[in-house]
Amino acid sequence: MDPVLSFEDVSFRRNGKEILSGIDWQVTPEQRWVILGPNGAGKSTLLKLAGALEHPSSGVVRVLGERMGRVDVFELRNRVGVASTAQARRIPVDETVRDMVLTAAYGVTGRWREYYDDLDLRRALRVLEEWELGPLADRAFGTLSDGEQKRAQIARAVMTDPELLLMDEPAASLDLGARERLVALLGGYASAPSAPAMVMVTHHVEEIPVGFTHALLISHGRIVSSGPIGQALSAAALSAAFELDVTLEQREGRFAARARIAL
Repeated sequence: MDPVLSFEDVSFRRNGKEILSGIDWQVTPEQRWVILGPNGAGKSTLLKLAGALEHPSSGVVRVLGERMGRVDVFELRNRVGVASTAQARRIPVDETVRDMVLTAAYGVTGRWREYYDDLDLRRALRVLEEWELGPLADRAFGTLSDGEQKRAQIARAVMTDPELLLMDEPAASLDLGARERLVALLGGYASAPSAPAMVMVTHHVEEIPVGFTHALLISHGRIVSSGPIGQALSAAALSAAFELDVTLEQREGRFAARARIAL
């Protein structure tokens, strides 16, 4: 099966500083990847390259079969769903949740004079129900709780039926209840045969939903471990990535990690 995402010896530099170095990575349509690593490891930069929001300094990035630097990125971005805090900041706080999701059909934020047919509206309402946001359709985005806003961001990202879904720390800042609700919804979505390839960045193994199949661990811009989640996500790999002696447990498809710290 052809990859939806391919990195070949990719490096990325900003202001003379190397953020990513020598990244080789592939994602195929049926895979759901989690990217883990400490702050400053290059996780978000990796996701921006995957979403055609940045170009590599060297190496080759192909998104949905198209080589970056040789394709109209604006057309390509319409085929990729992105849920991130940066995207959420562009949404007017008084925009209704329904319109926030609906405007994804045109790739805009803030409803103006676009025309939406009944098919668009029905799909937006169906997506809202799938992410448990139906009763909030008429609420202003800015009035939602953190957990509701996170789910609304993902609902907007999947509105256009993308071929690749990218999520940057979707459970960050959530309390236990909101996190577990979101992780359960993501697990159900990841397990659906009709779901697109998925890549999710997180700092915490506890936020990995059931149904995610692969893991990529990076540190200092380089890959520490990559592959099927049962092999790539290990105590040894986590310890190397976070430069800390870590234990890892798995129960019923979920993970938990703790540091061994002598007192």
